[in-house]
Amino acid sequence: MIVNAELYVKDMPGQLVGSLDPISLVDGNILGVVHNREQIVNHRICINITFEVEDRDQLCRLRDIWKSKDIVISKLNSVYQTYLMDYLLIGDFDSSFIEDALNEASKTIALEATDIRYTSKAESQAKRTAMISIKTHNPDDMSAMDTFLSGKCAESGITYVRGV
Repeated sequence: MIVNAELYVKDMPGQLVGSLDPISLVDGNILGVVHNREQIVNHRICINITFEVEDRDQLCRLRDIWKSKDIVISKLNSVYQTYLMDYLLIGDFDSSFIEDALNEASKTIALEATDIRYTSKAESQAKRTAMISIKTHNPDDMSAMDTFLSGKCAESGITYVRGV
């Protein structure tokens, strides 16, 4: 799990290292650190750390270590990675085709977010376009969405472009 923490440490030499060392003690992996010397509260400096741990037990042990070292934890929450893909659809369809397809997909695929934009269709136009942006939590769901949407478009004679 990826975690973001905002800590406040005393403005003394060695405090930055002292706040980072415990992450390695619980077998965590540091992804990024911002040492913000301008953000001072009660003579403590703000440190923002993004790191990775395997489970909540490691996170609990880390929190206990920080507290024992008199490090103030202002924020500690998990961050999750999302996968984004854009799709362009071209063909003879209406908005209900897209809504129905996404509703059907969401029954088996965990969709974090969707954004849909499409052109209006004038009577003289035979085709319209739609841009669909999909976010999922894992690459398997994204792969399943690719398979689902390409199949749905093939059934309906709609041109499908992935990764626009």
